[in-house]
Amino acid sequence: MAGQLTDADMDQLETWVGTGPKTFTLLYKITRDGCDPAIFHQKCDSQGPTVTVLYNTNGSVFGGYAGQSLHSQSAYINDHTAFLYQLRFSGNQKANKFPVKCSQADYAFHGSPSLGPVFGAGHDLHAFSAKISNNSGTFALNGRLRFKSYDSQGVTTDQINNGHMNVTELEVYKVTDGVRKVKTEKPKEVKPWRNAPELNDKLLDQLKEEIATFKPQSDLDLTDIRVLLLGPVGTGKSSFYNTVNSVFRGRISQRARCGTSAHSITTAYKPYTVGKQGGSRLQFRLCDTRGLEVSQGLDLLECNFLLDGHVPEHYEFNPATPITPETPGFIHKPGLADKVHCVLFVLEANTIDDLPTKLVEKMNSFQKLMNQKGIPQAVLLTKVDVACTEVAQNVSSVFRNTNVEKVVDTVAKLLGLPRNNVLPVKNYENEVQLEAATSALALLALRQALYFTEDFLEDVVEKRASVKAARGRGSSGGSGEGKGERVEIGSDSA
Repeated sequence: MAGQLTDADMDQLETWVGTGPKTFTLLYKITRDGCDPAIFHQKCDSQGPTVTVLYNTNGSVFGGYAGQSLHSQSAYINDHTAFLYQLRFSGNQKANKFPVKCSQADYAFHGSPSLGPVFGAGHDLHAFSAKISNNSGTFALNGRLRFKSYDSQGVTTDQINNGHMNVTELEVYKVTDGVRKVKTEKPKEVKPWRNAPELNDKLLDQLKEEIATFKPQSDLDLTDIRVLLLGPVGTGKSSFYNTVNSVFRGRISQRARCGTSAHSITTAYKPYTVGKQGGSRLQFRLCDTRGLEVSQGLDLLECNFLLDGHVPEHYEFNPATPITPETPGFIHKPGLADKVHCVLFVLEANTIDDLPTKLVEKMNSFQKLMNQKGIPQAVLLTKVDVACTEVAQNVSSVFRNTNVEKVVDTVAKLLGLPRNNVLPVKNYENEVQLEAATSALALLALRQALYFTEDFLEDVVEKRASVKAARGRGSSGGSGEGKGERVEIGSDSA
């Protein structure tokens, strides 16, 4: 299994070491060898100079260089050539070297049989102690990053590791003198698994224009359409609305409350509008609601009321007292404008295999209800960047990434939907400024949902025309009394 350190990364590290050409030999890799101090020391001690590399779940790459051999003798090692560094931050190139302070060279790094890589007194970079298990592709390291023995150069730790030690990989390379063999063969082109356009500024402008000019059919007298976001707790329903709103506002927006909690942070039915920078409102609503749980959350009856438009806006769901026709504000005669016109199930790409069976069964029961009503369904596959390091580093690679393709296949089978109804997205959760590929990916998914809604509303128009024609035939035939059979939309007697 090869390491993830690129030739460009090695060139940068070689420059920082500053003693001529270097070769890099992979000694240790936690996805291959396990995150275990004993194995780390077995493979890395007494190997001469080494470089430790951490790859976190946000696409940041950082680590430390030791000019002396690592060991497990419970002692510090003097090394004035040691340094910490960063190569990337949140998927973007960010090359910074943080040298050991002259007064702290005696504490450059530390060796202990119970600890993984440790740099600095106190410590500056402490990777892990004890064994750390792989949880769906993520190792939640119990170490830390801070500056004490090394010069921060004015950079904060949050600007290096995004404020956490959750990594997808940790590698240690042996660094020796010598000229590396640079691969000259042309990289094999990876065929996209979905025929999608390049995620760039041009596509983003096109999608923004198309979505901004979207209007429901004029003969339905709808001011906007409703897309319901439905999924387990913490999958990113509110974050998707925030992402879409951010794109049209031209800045990061956090209008919908979101975060991490054991139970749903969203407890009410909230049909959010999306506004442009000029202040005008787009003609669709993303409807957020309580997260799905095995024993709590939305149940089948409440889902039915939601789909049919009986639930008033901002209604607070309460597991102890479910909504009924007697509930204050209950809409007894909803119109088309009150109903749900499309449903987006929101699922995390990195936790699909961990979904409880009963939760999947609950979603399947909701689907049967939607199918009976003819309501279109699709899936927002969130956190594709967390599920795959390559996508975290480059969102534009999402439709060429085979790991994402496998998750799409799994979700399509799980919910019995076509593969092109599974729409990968990356929400804005850690960023402080917009990025074209992330924005375009979100709008691709939204545009597809609006297409599905248009198809649904076209069916509504045809059914209304069929009912009107049937009533006309009934009023002119029969006994001549003008009494025709009443035909309901969606009935079998039309």
